[in-house]
Amino acid sequence: MAIDLKHTRNIGIAAHIDAGKTTVTERILYYTGKNYKLGEVHEGTATMDFLKEEQERGITIQSAATTCPWEHKGTDYRINLIDTPGHVDFTIEVERSLRVLDGAVAVFDGKEGVEAQSETVWRQADRYNVPRICFINKMDKLGANFEFSFETIKTRLGANPIAVQYPIGSGNDLQGIIDLLEMKAFYFDADEKGAVVTEKEIPEDYADKAAEWHHKLVETAVELNDDLMERYLEDESTITAAEIRAALRVGTLEFKCCPVFCGSALKNIGVQRLIDGVIDYLPCPTEVPEITGTHPRDKEKKLVRAHSEDAPFSGLVFKVVSDTHGDLTYVRVYSGKLVKGTRVLNPGNGRREIASRIFEMHAKDRQPLDEAGAGSIVAVVGIKDSITGDTLCDADDPIILERMDFPEPVITMSIEPETSDDKRKLSEGLTTIRREDPSFRSEYNDETGETIIAGMGELHLEIIKNKLLNDMKINVRVGKPRVSYRETIRGSAEKVRGLFKKQTGGRGQFGDCIINIAPFTKEEAEAAELNFKENVAFENKIVGGAIPKEFIPSVEAGVRQTALSGVSAGYPLINIKVDLIDGSSHAVDSSQVAFEQAARLALREAVGRAGSVLLEPVMKVVITTPEDYLGAVTGDISSRRGMIQDTDDRGMVKMITCDVPLSEMFGYTTVLRGLTQGRAASSMEFKEYREMPANLAKEVLAAGA
Repeated sequence: MAIDLKHTRNIGIAAHIDAGKTTVTERILYYTGKNYKLGEVHEGTATMDFLKEEQERGITIQSAATTCPWEHKGTDYRINLIDTPGHVDFTIEVERSLRVLDGAVAVFDGKEGVEAQSETVWRQADRYNVPRICFINKMDKLGANFEFSFETIKTRLGANPIAVQYPIGSGNDLQGIIDLLEMKAFYFDADEKGAVVTEKEIPEDYADKAAEWHHKLVETAVELNDDLMERYLEDESTITAAEIRAALRVGTLEFKCCPVFCGSALKNIGVQRLIDGVIDYLPCPTEVPEITGTHPRDKEKKLVRAHSEDAPFSGLVFKVVSDTHGDLTYVRVYSGKLVKGTRVLNPGNGRREIASRIFEMHAKDRQPLDEAGAGSIVAVVGIKDSITGDTLCDADDPIILERMDFPEPVITMSIEPETSDDKRKLSEGLTTIRREDPSFRSEYNDETGETIIAGMGELHLEIIKNKLLNDMKINVRVGKPRVSYRETIRGSAEKVRGLFKKQTGGRGQFGDCIINIAPFTKEEAEAAELNFKENVAFENKIVGGAIPKEFIPSVEAGVRQTALSGVSAGYPLINIKVDLIDGSSHAVDSSQVAFEQAARLALREAVGRAGSVLLEPVMKVVITTPEDYLGAVTGDISSRRGMIQDTDDRGMVKMITCDVPLSEMFGYTTVLRGLTQGRAASSMEFKEYREMPANLAKEVLAAGA
C-alpha cells in the first residue's frame, strides 16, 4: 500500500524476558486486522515465534518483522513492527533491530517494574538514539503495582516517565484504564477479546487519583514547552489535551520524556490505546535525523542521505536468514527506492548485488513487492555477498553507513562431526549460521583437529547445537561449554624488532619491522579515531619510507592475525595498540608474506617484554529471592568469587546485583532452585573482562597446554 512517509512508523517491542513482548505484538496484529485469531505464547501458537525451538520453550530467539495497517483519527497508517527477544543470550537480535528502527515500545512487568535486561535494552536504545514509549504490562498479575513500576523507570533507568494512563484496579480486579489526557475511562469487552472498547466517565472511587495524576501529567508536560509553561502559570485550565499531546511528542523525539501506558496484553486491555500512542508519540522516518555515512574511498568525506524516494538509494542489511528458496536479506531502506531486479553496490567489499525479488514480511509469510521506498523494512532475495551491518547503495552514488557493534562471545564448545559426510555438511552449516548470527563464531583448530564454536551463553550454544542436529540433520558430538578467555599486556614495550630472513637458493624472504606496544582501550581508540577491530589498534608511524607502502598492510595483517590466535596462552590478545615505527626492506627478497612473518615475530617478542596476563569474562548477575534465603544465596555467590554490588528491597523479595566470573556460573540456575526451593530467579549478562587471579590463571594455562 502506498502510504506517505509521515504515516509510517518503524517500531520495535523490546524488554526483559517474560515481560510479555510477544503477547503485546500478537494483540497488535489481531487488532490491526493482520491476524484473524489471537496467538498465544504459552500455547505455542504465537505468529512471531514461528521457530520450533521458540514454540517449545515459550521464548523469542530471533527477531521477527511484520507490517500492519492502523487507522487513527481518520488517517491510514502503516506500522513496520519488529518483535525482539528478551533473553540476554540473544541480545544481538535486539542490537541489530534497534539500529534500523525509528522508535521503540519498552514493555515492563507490572509487578517487577524495571528488571536487569530492561536496563540493557534501554542502554542499547540510548546508543542508537531511539525514542521510546513505555507500556506497563501484566497489570492483571497478582501483586501488580503501577505506581511502583512507574517509579522504577525513574530510579533504575534515570528516565523522565510521564504517565498518560492509569489502571482501573489491578490483579484479578483489573477492569480498564483511565486516559489522563482525555480524563475518560476505557473498558475492553472480554467476550469480544478486547476488540470492543467502551468509553465512560471515570469511576467515582478513582476520581481523586485520576485528578492527582492528571495534574502531574500537565505539570511535567508544560516543562517541555516554554509557551505552555507561561500559560500554565497564568491559568492551567486553558491548556488543551491536543497541546499536551503535541508537547509530549516533541519531548519524546528529543529524548526529554517517555510517555507511559498500562494494561494487560494477555487480558486484551489497553493495547489499542497503546497503538494510538505509537502514532501519537513515536517518529515517522522523516522526523529522525537524516542518515549519515562516509565515502568508500575517502573515510574523511562525510555524506548525508535525505529521507526521500528522490534521493540516491541507500539501505542497511540488518539480518540474513537462510531459506530453501535463497537467503532472505532484511534491509532497512533509508533513502531512494529499491526496485525489483535492479543491481546495487555493496561498497564495503565492492561487489555488485541483484535484488531479484523483494518481500514485505509477516513473520514467516511474505508478500511480493515491485519496489520499496525510503522508510521501508523489507526482505530481499538475490543478495549473495552481504552480511549483517553491510550497506547497499546506488552504484553511481556510493556511501558506507555506520556499522553495528557486535559483542564478543564469552563461551565456547568443541563440536565434532561423526562421519566425513557430516564434516562437509558441518562446514556449510556453520558458514550459514555465521551469516545469520554475527554474535556466533566458529573456527577449526589445526593442532587438535577440533571445531570450536563460540557464543553469548549456554542457551545460545544449545540452540545452535539443536539447529545443527534437528534442522540441518548433521550428526555431531559436542563437548562441555568452556569459558572464552582473553589475553592482554600489563605494561608496554618499545623498539621491538621482528626480523624474518630466509635464504633457500634463488629468491629469499626478507621482512624487518620495529614496533612499540602499549595497553589501549576502546575509548582511547575512539578519541584518536583509530580502527579498534577485534580490540586491537594499529598505527603506521613510519616516516621516510623505511618500509615501502605496499608492505604496511601486510605488517598490520600479521599483527592482527597473531593477536587473534593468541601469543602466550592461545587466547585472543585484546586492548593493545601497536605502533609501526621503523624497519627495512630488500629490493628483491621482500614480500608481503615476509612482512607478515616479521610482524608476527615482533608482536610475540613485544608481548613477552610487556608481560601478558589472562583475562576472564565477568558477568553481571541479578538474583531475586525471598528474604528467608538471602544468607544462603549471598554465601553461595561469595563461594563463586562473586562480588555483591547492591541489595535492594522489591516488596516481599530481595534483589541482589553482583559480579561473578563466568567460569563459576555453569549450571547455576539448578543450584539456585535447590537453595531456595525453586522460589528464586536469576538473570545474567556479560559485563567486562577482568584480570584473573594468578593461581587460577596457572591452572587454566596448564589445562590448555
